[in-house]
Amino acid sequence: MSSTQIQIQRCDVLLVGAGIMGATLASLLRQLEPGLELVVLERLEGVAGESSSPLNNAGTGHAANCELNYTPEAADGAIPTAKALEINTAFERSLEFWSALVERQQLADPAAFIRPVPHLSFVWGEANVDFLRRRHRALSSLPPFADMAWSEDPAQLRQWMPLVMRGRPLDQPMAATRVARGTDVNFGALTRQLLEGLARGGAGGELRRGLEVTELERCRLAGRPGWRVEARTAAGRIERFEAPFVFLGAGGGSLPLLQRSGIPEAKAYGAFPVSGQWLICRNPAVIAAHDAKVYGKAAVGAPPMSVPHLDTRWIDGERALLFGPYAGFSTRFLKRGSLLDLPRSVRASNLLPTLQVGARNFDLVRYLMGQVLQTMEQRLASLRQFLPEAAAADWQLETAGQRVQVIKRLPGVGGSLQMGTELVTSADGSLAALLGASPGASTAVQTMLELLQRCWPERLASAEWQQRLGQLLPSWGQELAADPVLLAEVRRRNNAVLGLEA
Repeated sequence: MSSTQIQIQRCDVLLVGAGIMGATLASLLRQLEPGLELVVLERLEGVAGESSSPLNNAGTGHAANCELNYTPEAADGAIPTAKALEINTAFERSLEFWSALVERQQLADPAAFIRPVPHLSFVWGEANVDFLRRRHRALSSLPPFADMAWSEDPAQLRQWMPLVMRGRPLDQPMAATRVARGTDVNFGALTRQLLEGLARGGAGGELRRGLEVTELERCRLAGRPGWRVEARTAAGRIERFEAPFVFLGAGGGSLPLLQRSGIPEAKAYGAFPVSGQWLICRNPAVIAAHDAKVYGKAAVGAPPMSVPHLDTRWIDGERALLFGPYAGFSTRFLKRGSLLDLPRSVRASNLLPTLQVGARNFDLVRYLMGQVLQTMEQRLASLRQFLPEAAAADWQLETAGQRVQVIKRLPGVGGSLQMGTELVTSADGSLAALLGASPGASTAVQTMLELLQRCWPERLASAEWQQRLGQLLPSWGQELAADPVLLAEVRRRNNAVLGLEA
């Protein structure tokens, strides 16, 4: 760093990125340790401008109700449910935390960020119907999914999703499952509410916009490990910060910052960016005929973020329908990033794993190239598999957010493409970074609790924090998915506080 004398701002916790992850961690810490000095740095002028923005993500409260990629069929034909249970429990924990903040008047308007929308899985063709039937049998035997309904009856399917069934030929097998207690979540609106106090410079916190972190350097602070962080404004002014703990929650921008930190744990990681687009409908007549999130099966070789779905969405108070996403490829790590993001991320430590992932995932590469070359007519043809009578004039193409899938070097395997999120922490617990994509936003609370377990183990184990966590999260320390009585109590409370009664 430059030797020029620049005033250093000191804080207890420095969070890079004003998205849902940083906002969640800041909110958790303020509830658990109100005296902490928190600073959030955001390179954009507004918050939630990248992956947390409503048009940049699916907006589904991911609870594994409808997302078939969370229950992939095993080689022996079994339907594993562990991942679905994990995601469902994590989302319920998010609902618990949001409910507690509403009760404490820390979140003012739950209807601005969460609304009830049924979650459906819909398939056609004999093999797909058989798969969905076995999935329903496996999941509905578990308490969190006991209310999952099943139907092959066209009349019932028309009631559940009239727009999807309109004009559909009935000469092939088709089936759907439905969970009435699904949600649409505007993570941008939620992030803004979570950060509202910091934006006002409220007790113990500060949100600094328009500052892009450019350097991270280890230092000692009062005899403890810490970090000196340098950030620049668009005009080139340098600001410096020091903190004993830093969290990199900058979405696709986290990997480059993690690499700049120089911690050994960063060497195991590379990145595979995937871009996306939506077809969006704002015609009130069409929108009124569909009240659901309907998920289908992904194409062979498609990444999980490309599972096709037709969604009822509320975007800043306005109802819309979204279909997609259509995948693509860009070397940017952020929607408003640089085309040099990917090449700059390549290091001697991750070059071979990156090449191995490319060679082992040729179907994925071919799929992405095919998506990039699609015409509007081809995109509409995909839409009409869900909506046979979709009119081209009702749908416009919108660019979605960037997703940076994690490439991880595994012993004995080499490069492996990781689907989901990955929490990386330094050995001394002074730095943490979140990499990867979906279902990250929906599981933010659980992920940040895992971060605290790794980086703040003594405080997390203290009687004081345990008591406060028990007040925030009624299911804390208990197996929610294995206790039907507790699950019902938690859901009743969350439904009432957040307005989720179906």
